[in-house]
Amino acid sequence: MPRPAPPTFTDRTIVVTGASDGIGAEIARQLAPEKPKLVLAARNEGRLNELAFRLRKAGAQVLVVPTDVSQPEHCQRLMQQASEHFGRIDVLINNAGVLMTGPLDGSGDAASIDTLLRVNLLGAILCTRAALPALKTARGQIVGIASLSGRLGAPDMAVYCASKAGLAGFLDALRLELDGTGVDITTVFPGMVSTELPAHALARAGDRAARAVRERGEPMSVEQCAERAIAGIRGRERDVMMSAGARVSAGLKGWWPSLVDRLVKRPAHAGTSAATSTATSTSQGK
Repeated sequence: MPRPAPPTFTDRTIVVTGASDGIGAEIARQLAPEKPKLVLAARNEGRLNELAFRLRKAGAQVLVVPTDVSQPEHCQRLMQQASEHFGRIDVLINNAGVLMTGPLDGSGDAASIDTLLRVNLLGAILCTRAALPALKTARGQIVGIASLSGRLGAPDMAVYCASKAGLAGFLDALRLELDGTGVDITTVFPGMVSTELPAHALARAGDRAARAVRERGEPMSVEQCAERAIAGIRGRERDVMMSAGARVSAGLKGWWPSLVDRLVKRPAHAGTSAATSTATSTSQGK
């Protein structure tokens, strides 16, 4: 028998936080031809409106809601407007994130650390809590754009890694809590991706993280990352890794953590195995 056609996002209401650029914007661009109902959330209203214009031309219905996910009232307002405008919420993509690099004793101040944790972790928690009633009604899906660095760790990115590990842990626990409700949870684990995130980093004390990225080769394109993420969301997968090597590296962390630590700290060199090269090259960033 022929395989059933993969589900489409036509007429599905999809809320995307951090949608003004990077992975969030690219996910929206790739979904638009399927004619979904997209709710774009970020702080930069001008960029959201520019993106919305292109998405409407591609076939999507679009609602722009300027949002700072670190503010509880913004998260509540976002989900309320999405529900009122389109009548439901089918998918929430928690993508908003910021970066900070440098050794812990020399990067950023307490306010910067607080901002990063509020955006990367608390923002996802607040948005998810606000969207849950609508998602339960729709038997919908919660998506978190985490990071492979949250599983493997990365030098000079301790606070960022903590936020992404926290996001993954939050979603793992919530999956158990929501068992039987019809709401599925998908966690996406990108490695190095070519986005504007480093340009907007809250602080950079030292350049070891940036140098490690350069030494480990070209990052994945944002188009490839979004394509893989969408495939995982469409299939309602539990965890989405960008490659088989990334999946092996994440699994190996539980069995041989000291080896993975060495691979993450050491830049990839010619002659290393495919699995080793992937482990080191995917350990940075979102």
